[in-house]
Amino acid sequence: MNGVQAIQSALEGTKGLLGMFVADFSDADLMVRPCNGANHAAWQIGNVIGGDIFFVKSQFPDVKYPELPPGFLDQHGPKGVGDDDPKHFLTKEHYLKLLADVRAVTIAELGKLKDADLDKPTTGQVRDFAPTFGKMFQMASDHTIMHAGQFSVIRRKLGKKVLF
Repeated sequence: MNGVQAIQSALEGTKGLLGMFVADFSDADLMVRPCNGANHAAWQIGNVIGGDIFFVKSQFPDVKYPELPPGFLDQHGPKGVGDDDPKHFLTKEHYLKLLADVRAVTIAELGKLKDADLDKPTTGQVRDFAPTFGKMFQMASDHTIMHAGQFSVIRRKLGKKVLF
């Protein structure tokens, strides 16, 4: 396994872990906040989807991601943080489909690189927290697991089976 393949595996694995955490969630469960001031799972999954697009398009602007519903990025960014209206969010099925489709593009774009490309510097806003292409793609995986970890707390709050 080379570096590109390792990061691709991480991206696939964290997508799967997120799906596992919410597999038995209802659409209503997606709207539960783990604690006051934290975001509900619907917002968080949307933010992960938007994160992949933001990270990759910042460096590879011609990448073609699936079309998102109108206002999706605003709703799942800072503007939508306090919104608890389920009508403004998608179903679990729709979120997981979008995540799978978006993540497939992210993994494919990474697959166009050679290991040496992972050390190439990023530019713009991404450079401050992910200074190389390798770290940027790894950040997409880390971003997923950071949000998915919060779903354990939601699971406990809802009285669902503890997974780990």
